[in-house]
Amino acid sequence: MKNSRWLSLIVLCTGFLLIVVDMTIVNVALPSIQVDLGFSQSGLAWVVNAYLIAFGGLLLLAGRVGDLLGRKRVYLVGLTIFTGASVLCGLSFAQPMLIGARFVQGIGGAVSSAVILAMIVTLFPEPLERAKAFGIFSFVASAGAAVGLLAGGLITQAVSWHWIFFVNLPIGIITAIAAARMLDSDKGIGLGHGADVLGAIMVTSALMLGVYTIVQTSDYGLGSSRTLVLGGIAVALLGAFVVRQARGRNPILPLRVFRSRKVAGTNIVQALMSTSFFSFFFLGSLDLERVLGYGPMAIGLAFLPVAIVMALFSIRFSAQLINRFGAGAMLVTGQVVAGLALGIVGFGPADANYVTHLLAPMVLLGLGGGLAFPALTMIAMADVHPTDAGLASGLLNTTGQVGGALGLAVLATLAGSRSLELVRSGIDVTTALAGGYHLAWLIGAGIVVVTLGTSAWLLRSQTAAAVDEGCLRCEAAA
Repeated sequence: MKNSRWLSLIVLCTGFLLIVVDMTIVNVALPSIQVDLGFSQSGLAWVVNAYLIAFGGLLLLAGRVGDLLGRKRVYLVGLTIFTGASVLCGLSFAQPMLIGARFVQGIGGAVSSAVILAMIVTLFPEPLERAKAFGIFSFVASAGAAVGLLAGGLITQAVSWHWIFFVNLPIGIITAIAAARMLDSDKGIGLGHGADVLGAIMVTSALMLGVYTIVQTSDYGLGSSRTLVLGGIAVALLGAFVVRQARGRNPILPLRVFRSRKVAGTNIVQALMSTSFFSFFFLGSLDLERVLGYGPMAIGLAFLPVAIVMALFSIRFSAQLINRFGAGAMLVTGQVVAGLALGIVGFGPADANYVTHLLAPMVLLGLGGGLAFPALTMIAMADVHPTDAGLASGLLNTTGQVGGALGLAVLATLAGSRSLELVRSGIDVTTALAGGYHLAWLIGAGIVVVTLGTSAWLLRSQTAAAVDEGCLRCEAAA
């Protein structure tokens, strides 16, 4: 029974790895896709944006549907959609076909990934084993980005960009068969406990419109009237959704979950930490390509230390450290290390030498992520009621993806503005690009510092709860 639970975890994480890797594997192949299908620069961005809009917009809804209809069923449906859409992506011979297939792929990714944390909570009720399981999941979630860059470079350079999608077919089929046989079936609590159709439409529309507005800021600017109007509509939809959840009989997002400081605080930290990590991987790959002249394969290899170190700590050491020192201590330690890594690359030279200037920060970033993300997931899911586990899982994934997309759009815009400002002042283009990327990484380091403040607030609440519990025990003993 014990071994079957760990095999079930491997099945879940394999499905999630497909989704996480797909987010970055495309980045390395974008130049090849642009040449092959004749994309303009702005049109090429939709290969990524179509996926992000569907994925970020549907995560919360998918998590709640898993609670209502059964998580295994939802996971399998999402995995099937994702795998089928991957084949369509690989077969694409025109721009609309690829963009449409990427949107459907994002739907499948959201549906399958939204319920995974909830299923892990059910599989591993014992704290130490749950910490180990969350360590493995967090490695897949965080280091999968670096793995995607490596795989994207290798496949694109060795075969063609079509195969970055085709490789999902055999892995997806094998994972779906294993999941159908190995994962325990659950019926869910039924649609009567949360079938808020109007609320679902509101929140999905708000998130999709919000992500759409965010990703379009690179073309229209953060302060443009178009951005402000669409952003205002998204905020209004989200506000209407909150009002409905407060008053409705069967809310899709019961507001009671936010009464917990753990839930509220960890979701804030998740969004901010994701911003820093997303921006480093995305802008870092651009820096290696445009400033340092790396090819696709070299870019993937450059990020490999992040994946290796994060794997060692997420899978091997984080659970033991959390069990010994507590999740809060590991969260703070990981944040400090990650912030230090971003600060080092931010203050580094434009013409950086990899071994001298980038290797150590790559290792430190892997260490920081390997310590922080498993601990954060542990804290987030610790007190969640089983009937709300899918909701909490979807919420944590939503804040990570939407927060990361928002933060990346903002930091990429600031980096571009800084580079343009430097070019106008007479600095050469390569140095100006490096200046923009370095500014974004320094802001990312500052964001990590902000997460430390949020974590301190979160840990104070945990300490107070522990003191109150101790006092109650003393009174009972007396």
